[in-house]
Amino acid sequence: MVHRRTTLAGALALTAAILFSPFLTVPAHATGPSYVALGDSYSSGVGTRTYIDDGTSCDRSTYAYPYLVAQAKGYQLSFQACSGATTSTVSSGQLGTLSSTTRYVTISVGGNDAGFSNVITTCAEPGWMSDCNGAIDKAQSFITNTLPGRLSTLYAAIRAKAANAKVVVVGYPRLFNGEDCNAGTWFSPTEESRLNQTADLLNSKTSAAATARGFTFANPTSRFIGHAVCGDPEWLNGLSNPVSESYHPNRTGQASGYVPLVGPLLG
Repeated sequence: MVHRRTTLAGALALTAAILFSPFLTVPAHATGPSYVALGDSYSSGVGTRTYIDDGTSCDRSTYAYPYLVAQAKGYQLSFQACSGATTSTVSSGQLGTLSSTTRYVTISVGGNDAGFSNVITTCAEPGWMSDCNGAIDKAQSFITNTLPGRLSTLYAAIRAKAANAKVVVVGYPRLFNGEDCNAGTWFSPTEESRLNQTADLLNSKTSAAATARGFTFANPTSRFIGHAVCGDPEWLNGLSNPVSESYHPNRTGQASGYVPLVGPLLG
């Protein structure tokens, strides 16, 4: 039991690690409008199990919505999103290809700032081994009191570098349907409800910060209803092997959940 706990905690912690990357450009069409995709693992494509060999640990995938949207629209994609990114690492490591000629920007960020991977790790354990409610309370307090300021600072930097771009801020889906069908995890219905409420809170605060900056917010909540972990079909991975693939959109989640949501907002 202790070994499983250690393995789960360690592996999920990898998804929250701060990873830096050099600039990577994946042209979808040589003469198309410039599109810069920023953000964390939900934008890079973690969960799709196939990644671009770009010499980084960013887990960028050709099955991720930025790549799929760019290919469909003929946009020239600068794929900067990186697994484990926070507001700080997006600011320091992903904004270099933004310019006055950038036409479109997407970004998902904030979950790693709030330590959401660690919260899920804690709540996945049996109740007698962990304090799920305490972890959720801490994350919700951070999302309410600290994250809005970080988002505002980052969004201001994006606007300063890409003054003419249409910027779409992309939110997070609810992970759970109210049941736990995965052997090796012990989410109760109440814990799943509270984790979904935390995703809603994160989206609410992110949407407010985006709107204040004049950005568009894309909320994926409704698109993933019925397709969360243990859904039929499941668009979000449950506990997976390798564990780093867990609790992220799979290929169908990216293509059917995010692409129809984000694509129409980009041109």
